[in-house]
Amino acid sequence: MVQKSKPPAAANESERRAEPKRRGRPRAYEPDVALGKALDLFRRQGFAATSLDDLSEATGMNRPSLYGAFGDKRELYIKSYQRYREDARARMVDIFRQEMPVRQRLERIYAAALDIYLSGETGPRGCFTVVTAASEAVGDPEIRAMVLEGLADLDKAFASCFRRAKEKGELPESADPAALAQLASATVHTIAIRSRARVSRKDLEAIVKGAIDVMVGVKG
Repeated sequence: MVQKSKPPAAANESERRAEPKRRGRPRAYEPDVALGKALDLFRRQGFAATSLDDLSEATGMNRPSLYGAFGDKRELYIKSYQRYREDARARMVDIFRQEMPVRQRLERIYAAALDIYLSGETGPRGCFTVVTAASEAVGDPEIRAMVLEGLADLDKAFASCFRRAKEKGELPESADPAALAQLASATVHTIAIRSRARVSRKDLEAIVKGAIDVMVGVKG
């Protein structure tokens, strides 16, 4: 007796059933992608206003997955802040290192800062340090240390710029690189706050121009 062969469709169906199901992980479960989504959320809402449910929805990860990948909410916040600092440093490092006139350097630094602060799909996100981390620094020693380190690093980078400018004769002998660095950092902080308040880029650039005029126009 000749056995009838299965119709192609039926055979294919049997093969599909026999194959083990492959479990894929959606893109949101990739740690780097999920951390970026958490970072965006913390920048918009801050630490206290961001719930685990918010983070779960933003990243596409349930709570156990979040804990497994990043730890608790505080640990995820700290990792997000570290990621923000690394990204900001990467965008600024070449501008600080390259040789160029001090005014041009400052203009490029502030332009890059405004690009960071004014970015965001739902509106300007400002600066993580100024908008949210500074508040958490009051009660959290680890975050406070990170904030202070970030502020000190920015002061040092600006001071180095002003020292080189002074050596090249772009600034008068009476110029104090350390004091100018603090003024330059303060300008970064004010445009960060004002950008979050949705001050226009045109107005922020006017503030920057005025500050640069003061810094590079120091007289003895």
